[in-house]
Amino acid sequence: MTYGQLPYDIAHLLGGAMLLLSFVLLYQRRVQAVINAFAMQGAVLAMAAAWQGAMQSAPELYLTALVAFTAKAVLIPLALRAIVRRLNLHRAVETALGIGASMMAGVAVVALAILVALPITTGARAIAREDLALALSVVLLGMLMMITRRNAISQVVGLMSLENGLVLAAVGVAGMPLVVELSTAALVLVVFVVAGVFVFQIRERFDSVDTGAFAANHGEDAFEPEPEEASTAPPGAPPAAQRGDAG
Repeated sequence: MTYGQLPYDIAHLLGGAMLLLSFVLLYQRRVQAVINAFAMQGAVLAMAAAWQGAMQSAPELYLTALVAFTAKAVLIPLALRAIVRRLNLHRAVETALGIGASMMAGVAVVALAILVALPITTGARAIAREDLALALSVVLLGMLMMITRRNAISQVVGLMSLENGLVLAAVGVAGMPLVVELSTAALVLVVFVVAGVFVFQIRERFDSVDTGAFAANHGEDAFEPEPEEASTAPPGAPPAAQRGDAG
């Protein structure tokens, strides 16, 4: 299968859409926009898995596509929106790097992914080589998002976007056992639950989901004893217990 053939072109279109949405995630500054972009990426991942199922004559990939769509495009975005409403997080995402610097770093990691993936897959099918390069780019952009965002919700989305890249790589390899893909999907659901608990704990402790609060409170003792109340008795007055005995 080579350039110009419809199955090849559609597979690359879907892989390219996944990569583009990773850049959209990196660019967005609003929590709701980040969640919407992640839901779109989950839907594109489901379409990519279904298309690979048709190309490889692998019906089990349709199940992978169904799981990806249900979890990544519907359930997890709904849960994230519920967390945002509960914590009242309708504001911009704080970044460790500016948007321009983040985008340039994103271009650099995509170039790195291409330089790494293409040489080590020499001899493989052209579509498998380029799908692997796209998937590795999505993985690295997810890692970059986790590094450059200070909001816990955005870091969780970056982690799940990274996992989307792993699934994209898995479905692009012919003969990948279904159990590997389903176990990966189950793992990301467990990670999401743990991350949700983590976000709520941050909120309760610091009244914010900005992970920069860790640095501001570094070394602070949560169980620090309260200072003793200052005595209001006039100078030279006997202690309260002695005054009570005298009365």
